[in-house]
Amino acid sequence: MEINKNEVNDVISNCVGMEMNSRSTLAAESGALQKSRSVYSILKNINVLSKCCKTPAYLTSEGLLIKNLEILRDVERRAGCKILLAQKAFSQYSLYPLIGEYISGTTASGLYEARLGREKMGGETHVFSPAYCDEDFGQLLKICDHIVFNSFSQWEKFKDRAQGKVSCGLRLNPECSTQSNDIYDPCSPFSRLGITIKNFMPELLAGVDGFHFHTLCEQGFDALEKTLKVFFDKFGQYVGKLKWLNFGGGHHITRPGYDIGGLIEIIIKTRKEYGVEVYLEPGEAIALNAGFLAASVLDIVDNGMKIAILNVSAACHMPDVLEVPYTPQIDGAEKPGIKQHSYRLAGNTCLAGDIIGDYSFDNELLPGDKIIFKDMAIYSMVKNNTFNGMPLPSIGVIKCDGKIVVTKEFGYEDFKMRL
Repeated sequence: MEINKNEVNDVISNCVGMEMNSRSTLAAESGALQKSRSVYSILKNINVLSKCCKTPAYLTSEGLLIKNLEILRDVERRAGCKILLAQKAFSQYSLYPLIGEYISGTTASGLYEARLGREKMGGETHVFSPAYCDEDFGQLLKICDHIVFNSFSQWEKFKDRAQGKVSCGLRLNPECSTQSNDIYDPCSPFSRLGITIKNFMPELLAGVDGFHFHTLCEQGFDALEKTLKVFFDKFGQYVGKLKWLNFGGGHHITRPGYDIGGLIEIIIKTRKEYGVEVYLEPGEAIALNAGFLAASVLDIVDNGMKIAILNVSAACHMPDVLEVPYTPQIDGAEKPGIKQHSYRLAGNTCLAGDIIGDYSFDNELLPGDKIIFKDMAIYSMVKNNTFNGMPLPSIGVIKCDGKIVVTKEFGYEDFKMRL
């Protein structure tokens, strides 16, 4: 579907000054890049967006994505590191050729993601899994450049098959928690992720090319700096014998206020001090604030407050709303009570707790009105489901040239085939 190019460009040009929620915040950097990477925020004119395609629909802005990618490419070049897309956060593969122009490849959590990254983006393909099964491992050897093992038992099991075919690494757990939500903290007590210093076996390092750690989630440079100090205190004596060190993901590099200068400095320092190649694996930072979920109001009910029932679901289409939990931002809305008309927005499932959040609007909501949720490219498409037979939103791209391209649509067969 195509709409007026100038109209779209005018809308995009006005999209500045993003109001950030807890899942997002673009570091101030000197030089020409700072001027070129003003983060476009929301599509101010909902009427323009609502012409693009029927709802529900995930829409990712190519222009906003490029702004993030420009930052990440600049970090790669200035720090001399390699950045990989963590596909667990964002796997909209129609955009992989574009992303591959800016960063070095993909990282995966298993065979299917690894295949997708290799087939649709190319570049380097890395994989980490808490445990590998024999059947998948043979296929991974054919498509991956790096395979990271979660334990010495897994390393001992697979090393004879892997050595000489891929670069092998171990995931380590520095036991340095820098966040409060245990569900996202790989360093929380009794974590299954990574080898602790207590379980570290230096006598088994022959054939290991690199170490990997992943401890962060939506965090700034300060958390990485703290983690690296603990990591090197515990494992630094072994790093100099390696080829590479992977800092994992969770780095919110493209949010406002991120200390990009500090990140670049510590990467360069690590490379020089230990003689290793450095990798980073951000997921959210790739598509942060670049996507939207377009929904429609189906009905308004009143049970002590006005409740708008939408054709999207927190449980099905934005599960992090319930899992984290958090309240997603909406174009043109504020917290309840700030604007004249307050509503609770809820999904169209039988789950009583399928509640997206409470908001206020300038005008009354009516059936057919469009609701545009912001920052919906990450952990949405990759985690959605068809609970209650809910239709999956279509997937589209807002092109830089003013075209809206719907790349994927779903129907009854997509629901049926999974059961």
